[in-house]
Amino acid sequence: QVQLVESGGGLVQPGGSLRLSCAASGSIFSIDAMGWYRQAPGKQRELVANIASGGSANYEDSVKGRFTISRDNAKNTVYLQMNSLKPEDTAVYYCNADICSTSFCYGYIGYWGKGTLVTVSS
Repeated sequence: QVQLVESGGGLVQPGGSLRLSCAASGSIFSIDAMGWYRQAPGKQRELVANIASGGSANYEDSVKGRFTISRDNAKNTVYLQMNSLKPEDTAVYYCNADICSTSFCYGYIGYWGKGTLVTVSS
């Protein structure tokens, strides 16, 4: 089995910062892309940022210049550094990873964490 566990969420004031972490564990041979999604109350889940195994990253327009995604392949971990947080960033943040559990790797399976709540409020 594969598990993704997020951490680092919490309550922060507008303008503050948080760093989210997501560690993958279990039957892992290789991890391709990893990413962060979020879902605010009453809204659909959306991509926040993703990062390829080689390090290239993409960001949703509203977080560009404020958020930075990174990964530590040796630790099977992806991070999201969130700066200059705004109330509209409030959401449950979910980690996603495309993982191959065998040496064949003809295809990757997408896994999701259970989410961590980020609340930006005074």
